[in-house]
Amino acid sequence: MHISELQTPALLVEQAALRHNLDTMSAALPGGRLRPHVKAHKCTSLARLQYANGHRGFTCATIREVETMAAVGLGEDLLLANEVLDTRRLGRLVEDGHRVTVAVDSAETIKAAAAGGIREVVIDVNVGLPRCGCPPESAGPLADLARRAGLVVRGVMGYEGHLMLVQPEAERREKTEQAMRRLLAASADVGGELISAGGTGTCTVNIWANEIQAGSYALMDTAYEQLGQPFQQALFVLGRVISVSAGWAVVDVGLKALSLDHGLPSIDGTEVWFCSDEHTTFRTDGVPQPAVGDLVRVRPAHVDPTVALHDTLHLVDGTQVLEQWPVDMRGW
Repeated sequence: MHISELQTPALLVEQAALRHNLDTMSAALPGGRLRPHVKAHKCTSLARLQYANGHRGFTCATIREVETMAAVGLGEDLLLANEVLDTRRLGRLVEDGHRVTVAVDSAETIKAAAAGGIREVVIDVNVGLPRCGCPPESAGPLADLARRAGLVVRGVMGYEGHLMLVQPEAERREKTEQAMRRLLAASADVGGELISAGGTGTCTVNIWANEIQAGSYALMDTAYEQLGQPFQQALFVLGRVISVSAGWAVVDVGLKALSLDHGLPSIDGTEVWFCSDEHTTFRTDGVPQPAVGDLVRVRPAHVDPTVALHDTLHLVDGTQVLEQWPVDMRGW
């Protein structure tokens, strides 16, 4: 199939860039040093490629992601890096022989894990991002509470998400070390084999965690591209020019097809002015004039919520569609 046959907007994944990204990360963080985060792509077909590259454990953000990974045979070691208060669906997966570990940061989430049939947890530690996670000094007592509840405590996790886009790299490294010192202090009190942290933005500087939860590296976006990492933009939203005026044109890719939480998308060779529900308006002064019907590749600024808006990833080689992968971990 030629990409011109696709209904737009449509998600494209360039095969060569994807393969480059997977292999580059696997060389830098082989095997268990990387626990890929599937929230970035929500696609078990892509997760299978990561598994084939030697990564047997995965990070998930939702119960649905855990369930879907287990259903396709990728339930060897799944970490739900999120607090949940109803773990019954996860407990059924454990009963079926899948390894599911859940993040906890309070007595309530520990009680919920035990009540739902979870057997293994990690203590989620606040390392500077004001979101989930307990204070480092509370990690040890929470681990003791979890063990008294009959749970195995595998270790600690902490997400330095507030540092992912910090520039320059030297500052990002320094602040990551500060965050990880908090996590290492908690690990000393908690015990266990896991010190799990990180993401695509800090994967090249975080040398303190023994596993990194990066996900966006596989597809990339324009926000992470600014860091100068060795990964390539593989994800694009394909659209068609639907209107042309003096000085601007409009492509049928809008807020319902990509996320703007990290800023406007980009279109090579021009300037994006703004996005609305179904449209992206871009400048045409001083650039080759588009025509109604022209195909345009829009580069999203944030991969995770962009992918979650679509049903299908189209694996392409240039203009040829090679495969169509369902985004089968969408929803709740």
